[in-house]
Amino acid sequence: MNSSEAIIQIEGLTKDYRVGFFKKKTVRALNCLSLEVRRGEIFGFLGPNGAGKTTTLKILMRLIFPTSGAARILGQPLDDATARSRIGYLPENPYFYDYLSGRELLLYSAALFGIPRPVANERATELLHLVGLEEDRANRQLRKYSKGMLQRIGIAQALINNPEVVFMDEPMSGLDPIGRREVRDLMLSLRQQNKTVFFSSHILSDVETMCDRAAILSRGQLLRCGSVEELTGNQDATIEVLASGVAESRLQTFSASLPALISATQTPNGAHLILQDESHISEAITLIHEAGGKLLSVNPRRVSLEEIFSNTSQPNNS
Repeated sequence: MNSSEAIIQIEGLTKDYRVGFFKKKTVRALNCLSLEVRRGEIFGFLGPNGAGKTTTLKILMRLIFPTSGAARILGQPLDDATARSRIGYLPENPYFYDYLSGRELLLYSAALFGIPRPVANERATELLHLVGLEEDRANRQLRKYSKGMLQRIGIAQALINNPEVVFMDEPMSGLDPIGRREVRDLMLSLRQQNKTVFFSSHILSDVETMCDRAAILSRGQLLRCGSVEELTGNQDATIEVLASGVAESRLQTFSASLPALISATQTPNGAHLILQDESHISEAITLIHEAGGKLLSVNPRRVSLEEIFSNTSQPNNS
């Protein structure tokens, strides 16, 4: 199998819910979603609340069923038991029998996969160390775990069967910055093992730093899909110029002399100019010097994933 192989295939997936007292009104939570995720990828699934991310994951996990469309994981239909034994899943709000300890939960999960007890013990110890729940915390009842600790043990149970594909719904939820960093490192290590990770998130910085590709979902509709570079790099590149010592009154006159100037604002750090492209940098520097200012920096300004996410998630008023 090669790295370009499609491990997750979603074709025209649609989900309608009947709502209201008499269940006569239909609400579409997912609208004809189609995408592919390749082997060894970390794939980010983005969208605001109510976009359809959790609905998609629940369909893939067969917790709910689609109105129409189909999906395949590891080349098999969703109801294939052999393929499902090679999958790990972390729900958005994991709930476990809270009188079990962390170690007991992992051993119980291993038993569901038919993993022999000696192997399960070794695997549980390894995973507890991996998610930072070793020593006394491993034997503490889950009812005494914090939200962040429950999230960590949830990640461990999703990996107990050494899956080829791992689905995670908001895996950073409830974690402090150190915990988020540890989970990011864990997900990157899974990619190094050629495992596929499909996770939903609203923390865009995590998606930008980790993901090979990402999809943006809004109101059940796929808006964009591609690498972070593809999602952001196709936007028109602009140039950011920062200068000190330019009076605001002079700054306001810059646009008349420089039509390529998109904006010019005074900030606590100095005058902030945005130019259409790099061909107008020398003109901007001349204006700054003539105004008695000093050039501080010139940088290309790439549109961030956050801006793309915000723009594409806005409701269409047309």
